[in-house]
Amino acid sequence: MVNSITKDELAVMPRETFEGRIIVVQSEQEAIKAISYLSTFKAIGFDTETRPAFKKGVSHQVALMQLSTEDTCFLFRLNIIGFPDCLAEILVNPAIKKIGLSLKDDFSAMHKRSLLVPSNFIDLQSFVKDYGIDDNGLQRIYGILFEKRISKGQRLSNWEADTLSDAQKMYAAIDAWACLRIFDELKNREKVKK
Repeated sequence: MVNSITKDELAVMPRETFEGRIIVVQSEQEAIKAISYLSTFKAIGFDTETRPAFKKGVSHQVALMQLSTEDTCFLFRLNIIGFPDCLAEILVNPAIKKIGLSLKDDFSAMHKRSLLVPSNFIDLQSFVKDYGIDDNGLQRIYGILFEKRISKGQRLSNWEADTLSDAQKMYAAIDAWACLRIFDELKNREKVKK
């Protein structure tokens, strides 16, 4: 297996799309239903989005949290619903693995909304090293494993917009889903002996 990939190699790969359901969660009732569904899984993909600040000294709270199964991604609009207890419960649940990337950033951003201590999170940045993958960015890891490109075009868009665009929803869903997909792919492979 290739252990690293260049920007040019990535650029010519076909673009990935998420074919599953994308469900936007904008009320506490919807959040309770979503968490009830997600709680039946052993592992879920995780990511967050924050409105970018283009001025020094300005920062925003996490606006969106994505939790994904293989075929369904829930987009929790934290800027609208706050941080409901049910969401906190799944993040601290030791029975469910939450797979993300560069979690330190997500955790410090989440800490501004909730003082919970996340449990059973797997950070792909360190996880992939055991499989001989040198790159640690989501796009590159994904490209190495699946020979497809994840678009980052929406990363700096306004995640606090009244309505998320279809492009934003697709971007957000892919980020969480791709983390789970990478984890599922690698756990069936043999680790590289050091």
